[in-house]
Order: sequence, then C-alpha cells, then structure tokens
Amino acid sequence: MTTVGIPGGRGVTASFDRPESASVVVACPPHPQYGGTRSDSRLEAVSDALAPDIGCLRFDYGTLDEGRGERVDAENALAWAGERADAVGLFGYSFGAAVALCAAADRDAVAEPSVLSVLAPPAGLTDHLDAVAALDAIDCPVQIVVGERDDTVDWGPVADRAAEQGHAVERLPADHHFVGQCGRIGQTVGPFLRDHLLPPESTV
Repeated sequence: MTTVGIPGGRGVTASFDRPESASVVVACPPHPQYGGTRSDSRLEAVSDALAPDIGCLRFDYGTLDEGRGERVDAENALAWAGERADAVGLFGYSFGAAVALCAAADRDAVAEPSVLSVLAPPAGLTDHLDAVAALDAIDCPVQIVVGERDDTVDWGPVADRAAEQGHAVERLPADHHFVGQCGRIGQTVGPFLRDHLLPPESTV
C-alpha cells in the first residue's frame, strides 16, 4: 500500500493498494461527518476482494462541500488512476455511493469508469448528488448492492431505477452498516468488478 496525493487543489490523500496493477478501482468512502474515511471497513473489504491482480485507490475527501466538491474529488481520483492503469472501475459506499454514481454520470469528466458498483446508495442527499437521475447518464455496467434492513438511507428509488434499466441489483440480509457482512460484500462486489476489468482468460 502506498499513500499518494490526488491533484486538484482540494488536499485529497489516498491509499493505493497494489499500485503495480494494470487495473484499478477507485473507492469513495461514506460521509466524513459520520466517520467516513478511506480506511472504512467496507472499502477495505472490496479492496481485499480485488487482490492480487486489481489495485484499489481509497481516498479521503477534501473540504466538505455538500457533495459538489466530493464529486470533484472522485472525478480527480478517476483521472489520476486512468493515467496509470489500463482499466479503471469505481466503487462507493453510502454517501460515497451517491458521489460515485454522480461522478460516473459526468460527461465532462476527464475519465469515465469501465464499471461501477455501489453499496447502500441514498436516493438524494444534496442538490449536487441526485443518484437516481445519475443512472440515466451512465454508460458502463452498474451493480447496486443494498441491505434489505437498511432504514438509514432511501435506497429504494435507486435500486428500482437500476432494475428498470437492466442493471444488476443485489440484496443482502443486512442493515445500512453491514455489520459482520464484510466478507459477503467482498464476495458480491469483487467478482462483478473483476469481470469487467480483467480480460477474459484465454482458452486452449
């Protein structure tokens, strides 16, 4: 693991797991006001599930900015990873799920992900993070993972819109925090990201 700074003027710091990998997943943490950091256990579970052949760039947001700046942070992290990897994916949990969805939908962004997976996405947190509308502008494969007992965020509209569009929707027997479910998160998210980031194995 290497600690790196992400350009963009917002003081973003990231942990880069397996930086030598040709494919990288950028991971967006939950809201920092509620303890969200790049060391979040759910982000680490996804990173572990990508080992040994896919890297993971887990970053901390810069100054709080009601979702607008945090979305820029994700886009800057995507661009930074895209300069170093052949393929880049995107993952986010909770607030970070909304950030990831909106970053993936930005047509003006420098880099777009090849695949997107989000965990416990809230339907709407701020005027700058409309996760439901973002789905209409995303071209890459999308996976939505939710906890069936999650009553912390309103994930239903996001899951419903994703299902209407033919995206993968996975439901786990968990609440918003997925206590004791990190292994299952990795088993659910890891293979989806891997399938879209690694070239198919050649057959003889």
